[in-house]
Amino acid sequence: MIDLLIGSSVREAPTLHRRGQGPAMPHLRRWWIVAPMAALLGGLSAAAAAPQAAVDANAPAAFGVADHAAILVAHAAGAQIYECKADASGATHWVFREPIATLVQNGVTIGHHYAGPTWELNDGGAVSGKQSATALGAAPDDVPLLKLDVVEHRGSGILKDAKLVLRLNTHGGVLKGECTKAGELRAAPYSADYAFLR
Repeated sequence: MIDLLIGSSVREAPTLHRRGQGPAMPHLRRWWIVAPMAALLGGLSAAAAAPQAAVDANAPAAFGVADHAAILVAHAAGAQIYECKADASGATHWVFREPIATLVQNGVTIGHHYAGPTWELNDGGAVSGKQSATALGAAPDDVPLLKLDVVEHRGSGILKDAKLVLRLNTHGGVLKGECTKAGELRAAPYSADYAFLR
């Protein structure tokens, strides 16, 4: 885990590492890696047939998405950011604050995921969602699977017709228990697949 201390603003985090892999990317300072448009479009078209199969195989039946066609599935690698906060009794605990992750398809960075929650692609489109259902992750240290209703669209990219976002195949990202200093931040590395449905 990586401890991040806060003053009046969030400082740049050290490089995070995914479990069992090398360095991932610096987090908490939002900087954007823009893929060449030809590579981006090639990646999206090459995977056009794959999203539906991924959703059918991994979405919990309780999410009730069988009648929603998949537009895109992207892999996310990043962190769930937690803040140390005091409750009414004065005890301090880790509380989820926001996600920050890079969205990748076919080895190409196609966008980013951040507070909102929002998913923004390099084609200029973005959606924000509101949680409507959850399901347990595969292990206690895995953040839950999520179903989110799209409540805001920006731009006119591939996500312009998206109505739902699913968080699937989660690994890591859970942080629980007491903490010592209110206002302190900690990053819990995680990965997941995000499916966008019309």
